[in-house]
Amino acid sequence: MPAITVDNVLVLPRLPRLDEATTIRPVRTVTTAPSGFEGEGFPVRRAFAGVSTADLDPFIHLDQMGEVDYAPGEPKGTPWHPHRGFETVTYIIDGVFDHQDSNGGGGTITDGDTQWMTAGSGLLHIEAPPEHLVVSGGLFHGTQLWVNLPRSAKMNPPRYQDIRGRESALLTTPDGGALIRVIAGEVAGHRGPGSTFTPITITHVTVQPGAQVDLPWRPDFNALVYVLGGRGTVGADRRPVRTGQLAVHGPGDALRFGANTTQDSNTPALDLYIMGGQPIREPVAQYGPFVMNTRDELLKAFEDFQAGRLGVIPTERLPHTGGQGARP
Repeated sequence: MPAITVDNVLVLPRLPRLDEATTIRPVRTVTTAPSGFEGEGFPVRRAFAGVSTADLDPFIHLDQMGEVDYAPGEPKGTPWHPHRGFETVTYIIDGVFDHQDSNGGGGTITDGDTQWMTAGSGLLHIEAPPEHLVVSGGLFHGTQLWVNLPRSAKMNPPRYQDIRGRESALLTTPDGGALIRVIAGEVAGHRGPGSTFTPITITHVTVQPGAQVDLPWRPDFNALVYVLGGRGTVGADRRPVRTGQLAVHGPGDALRFGANTTQDSNTPALDLYIMGGQPIREPVAQYGPFVMNTRDELLKAFEDFQAGRLGVIPTERLPHTGGQGARP
């Protein structure tokens, strides 16, 4: 998992050592993501399947895309589709992905980059591998997280953040056993580049075999730890977790996790995608690509989409899967 890394983690800032009064968050549930297909047929794991929406708030949905090694001609994306009322956070660990939306946003992201799209009042967008990757094939791996918007921001104008992997705040543990990439929010005073409407933190952590991490975590945030790859443990009671599992944590001041000494041959370390945020605690009405507060608002979103009020496909991108979006 290349993402963004450094040759020597010991040059990075380090997490503080936690004092004895720190409460390590207990693990409430561990669930295993079912596999499925998205868009034009690329494989995903549905990381939040079977988890209570109250435990997820302010998050809505998480797909792990891949990890898949495409043969030439196989890479796939999504057709043009609408969104309203939330944000999509697409993080590419390995491979290349293009994005374009009807609001003029778009770009190409690769190892460690993030596309942060605030759908707000609504738009159309498309995500697809670039033509050269379709021709050559290759490894593809990433995540897409849906972040809810509070009622006050659901109809804000759409916006787009193009976050390069090198912009993430990087830090390590006191013993140098892990690399922590802060994409949004703050960890131990180190702030990531993502700008959010709701207070949240998103990190990608790589833990070397045998290492343990005590990660400070805001007590007013929930805490979700998803295993991108590898085997390890979570919580003070060292509950086992593996690729494709999500650990929902209870209250406390810090998260504890560690990597097994022995890993599978294709996953040399434990990789975790960690999310937390301040719950919005508002009603959620979701259907397909729309996340609103009421059924009437959902109906209005469908009416606006059908009437073309969420945007139109740019003429240079017809047919809908052709071409490569230009980076803004």
